Amino acid sequence: MTVLAQEETTNFLLPNATLIVELLAFLLILWILRRYVWPPLRKAMDQRQATIRKQLEDAEEAARKLKAAEERYQSALSEARTEAAKIRDTARADADRLREELREQALAEVARIKQRADEQLASERDQVVRELRAEIGGLAVTLAERIIGESLDDDDARRATVDRFLTDLDAMADGADGDGAKEDGAKGDGAAKGDGAAKSVPEKSGTGGSG
Repeated sequence: MTVLAQEETTNFLLPNATLIVELLAFLLILWILRRYVWPPLRKAMDQRQATIRKQLEDAEEAARKLKAAEERYQSALSEARTEAAKIRDTARADADRLREELREQALAEVARIKQRADEQLASERDQVVRELRAEIGGLAVTLAERIIGESLDDDDARRATVDRFLTDLDAMADGADGDGAKEDGAKGDGAAKGDGAAKSVPEKSGTGGSG
């Protein structure tokens, strides 16, 4: 009986109750896992994959946007540099043109001032010359009248006398100052003597007439 029981126990061809129970328990656990555990886990994994995929897509989109923004920035920077260069060149050209205009205006103003000054100087010189000629002419006429003892009422005679006196005056100016002064003194003495002689002649004639 004991041998038969041992043989029955060690017989592998007949299914063992424990093995069947373990198999049933495994299948039950597998069914439970498949029915209750695996779907939520798979759903969570799918959601995780979707999230990762979405993050990757967002990252790629952000990279594309960043690249596009960098390209726009570089383009805008290049345009700004070009525009700044144009503005700088235009400003430099305007400054050069303004400086040239101011220089031309200054030169024109200087020329006008110089011309005005020259005209004023020439006018004043002519006026002084006219005044001097008139004054010297009057002095010459007076001096000639004193020397000659007669009045120069004739215009031609007066003009000839004035011209001759001016010629003599220019010659005197070219000579030595001392000699000119002596000659002027001599002329003054001669004029005084002439005046005295002219005065004495009428007196003598008057005396003789009275005698």
